[in-house]
Amino acid sequence: MKKRIIAVQLIALALIVVLSGVAQAQESQSLYYLNFKPEIAEVYNDISAVYEAETGVKLNVVTAASGTYEQTLKSEIAKADPPVLFQINGPKGYASWKDYTKDLKGTELYAHLSDKSLAVMDGDGVYGIPYVVEGYGIIYNQAIMDAYFATEGALAASMDEINNFATLKAVVEDMTAKKDALGIDGVFASTSLQPGEDWRWQTHLANVPVYYEFKNNSIDLTSDATKEITFQYGPNFKDIFDLYINNSVTDPKLLGSKQVADSMAEFALGRAAMVQNGNWAWSQIASVDGNVVAEEDIKFLPIYIGVEGEENQGLCTGTENFFAINKNVSEEKQKLAEDFIYWLYSSEKGKEFVTNKLGFIAPFDTFAEDEKPTDPLAKEVLNWMGKEGVTSVAWNFTVFPSQTFKNDFGAALLQYAQGQMDWDAVSKLVVDEWKSESGN
Repeated sequence: MKKRIIAVQLIALALIVVLSGVAQAQESQSLYYLNFKPEIAEVYNDISAVYEAETGVKLNVVTAASGTYEQTLKSEIAKADPPVLFQINGPKGYASWKDYTKDLKGTELYAHLSDKSLAVMDGDGVYGIPYVVEGYGIIYNQAIMDAYFATEGALAASMDEINNFATLKAVVEDMTAKKDALGIDGVFASTSLQPGEDWRWQTHLANVPVYYEFKNNSIDLTSDATKEITFQYGPNFKDIFDLYINNSVTDPKLLGSKQVADSMAEFALGRAAMVQNGNWAWSQIASVDGNVVAEEDIKFLPIYIGVEGEENQGLCTGTENFFAINKNVSEEKQKLAEDFIYWLYSSEKGKEFVTNKLGFIAPFDTFAEDEKPTDPLAKEVLNWMGKEGVTSVAWNFTVFPSQTFKNDFGAALLQYAQGQMDWDAVSKLVVDEWKSESGN
């Protein structure tokens, strides 16, 4: 009887060990991904279901609320079961999370990155792989531009001739003089300077002079040298900003009430010929009730500011979205993360999600021509990236010191547009706050 009890106990113990092993195996086949983009959270529900069906790995995607990603990551990374796959926003993000980021140089996904210079690097190590590229510049309506080129005394015959600031300025001012004949209210849609709606200027437009300052002074973006700027190309920023606000649908003094949606509607309704924004604006243009701009007429022009050599400048192309893998979890979990991101950007189903559901322009050579986005602005970004002899403007705004800096810069631009602050004061604010917000 005693032998039977012992045997039963041994069987029970063995069963516990087996079940424990199964549980551990099941647990190890679960991948925790902390997602940065709330707007694609629903898509990841579908991706998770397909990925688990295909591989048996459960993809647990948690999405941080808008504007709370860094705070959420700090909280989650300290837990017993932390995120394995997460995001950093560039060199600044890497500096904050370098104690957690794995070197991804040997991963399959990095091997297929079309432009290796887009990755976040430290020495020979790769700590962030961009998973989407976006581009922004001056969106224009080809039909209106063609109407202008046909006018008497037009200062250009085609968009090919507009490849620097001087030509852009001459053409825009001539179009303003002819705006009634062209049937527009202004060349540019409204410069949205309502607080919270000014990111196109205090971040995106500001990126261009900062890019040239860093580039022409050989500044290492991962170093402390980015903690101060002289705003060397501030006068160039002023020139393009003045061109926007002085040739606009809206009087400069009224721009404090304008939102991004207002300017996109003005462009979509044919009231303006140009608007600064990115490829994400296609959905906004297409959804405007009464949109009159034909898909084939929506094109991109680089943001020229009068810098030497800008004839060879492309769009502002880059990303704030980089995959990072937590090096402090088990190697098995790290491998799960590597396998998932490669599947997403190389498998037939994964690529279909990337292009058609997530709407990403993917920076990997795993995508055939017919697997790339087909919306007009995405195609324009790809077209500009593929032009021989053309250099894209990198997204250096990922090293801007803080949101406070951006907000204060935007507020100063509004005051300048309204005639309440002179340019020297704006320029001084940029230099001083950049330094103070960088912790200097």
